[in-house]
Amino acid sequence: SPIRASVMSGQYASRHGVIDNVARDAMSHRLPNYHLELQQLGYETAHIGKWHMGNDGKPRPGYDHWISYDGHGRLNDPVLNKNGRYSAHKGYMTDIMNDYAVDYLKRKRTKPFSLFYAHKAVHPDADQAADGKLTILPNGGYIVPKRHQGLYKNDVFPSTPNMLSAEEVVKNKPAWKECLELKKKPAAKTLLKALQAGTQQEIRLRAQMMASVDEGVGRILQTLDEQGELDNTCIIFFGDNGYFFGEHGLGPERRFAYEEGIRSPFAVRYPPMIPSGSNRSQLVICQDIAPTLIELAGGQPGQHIQGQSMVPVFQSAKAKHRKSFMVEYWAENAMPWLVGMTYKAIRTQRYKYIHWVNRGQAGELDELYDLKEDPYELKNLCQDPVFAAQRRKLQKSLRGLVNQALGLAAK
Repeated sequence: SPIRASVMSGQYASRHGVIDNVARDAMSHRLPNYHLELQQLGYETAHIGKWHMGNDGKPRPGYDHWISYDGHGRLNDPVLNKNGRYSAHKGYMTDIMNDYAVDYLKRKRTKPFSLFYAHKAVHPDADQAADGKLTILPNGGYIVPKRHQGLYKNDVFPSTPNMLSAEEVVKNKPAWKECLELKKKPAAKTLLKALQAGTQQEIRLRAQMMASVDEGVGRILQTLDEQGELDNTCIIFFGDNGYFFGEHGLGPERRFAYEEGIRSPFAVRYPPMIPSGSNRSQLVICQDIAPTLIELAGGQPGQHIQGQSMVPVFQSAKAKHRKSFMVEYWAENAMPWLVGMTYKAIRTQRYKYIHWVNRGQAGELDELYDLKEDPYELKNLCQDPVFAAQRRKLQKSLRGLVNQALGLAAK
């Protein structure tokens, strides 16, 4: 939910206020959504798919067309809210949403359009209470359409050097000691077993679910091509978080600042600015999407937006962008073993510093990594005297980013 709100608002969670997955329904109806600005610029706007900033699936301001659902929704036979009215649907959620997205793109219109399309996949079926507590439904909640069952059955997800036991992890990450001990308790094991967490089968099931998403991407591209709009449309494909499959002893705890958690696929297709097959190395974050689309639509991003437009990055691989960004998280109830793990972190091109807000007395449990020399984040340098000056520099920069996120300093 915090990432989704950051995409929509262009703000850090510290400012937009959606800091966890609890029922923040009223707050998300007042979110400073970039679609409101696109409407003012003459665009027809639509949201199709998952909202999940609160459990209320009713239409939000900023959209001319709306299809969503309460909470996490259901993978089979979902109940959807279409422009304010709920109705039951038969079939597989991803297929239904793909149909709705394609139908929307085929509409005759006199205005330019903006479609935000958010899949439920590859999330399993789950119930999330108003306080954030998560309950996974039977079979791990993973439901795969028959045509994709058995895909990748002989494939094996490769291991990495940072897939370690809890005992090994805490040697370099002592802030995790209590949580990894709690993870062995019955309450945690019940949830982890339901998710088949960290198993090869979990990865295969999620990949099988993703196949329907892939089909939908192909249909969207084909439809835009048939409409003569493909090369005139900016298409952004991204995930709202990474994931762990055993790295750092973690699984569904995807909220944490290690590379597997904060990096996710991000692809843009826009032929007028971006040559096919090109890559960019600048540090871009989800808050950059809103100002980018506002600028492409002919507008000027407002001062309340904390992200930076990626238009210069689209235009040149050498364009200057940010030198660092902040990652922030507030402890929540979704997983019973994640106690007191609130953090603020800073990531630069080379270094990462993680400050555990409620762990340790004076930063002695914090973490510092040299990502160039240690891409798997195995060696915590925070207490290494050789890196004392670098630590102080990162701490100072992090304080500045925290102030910016709160709106107390200019970006």
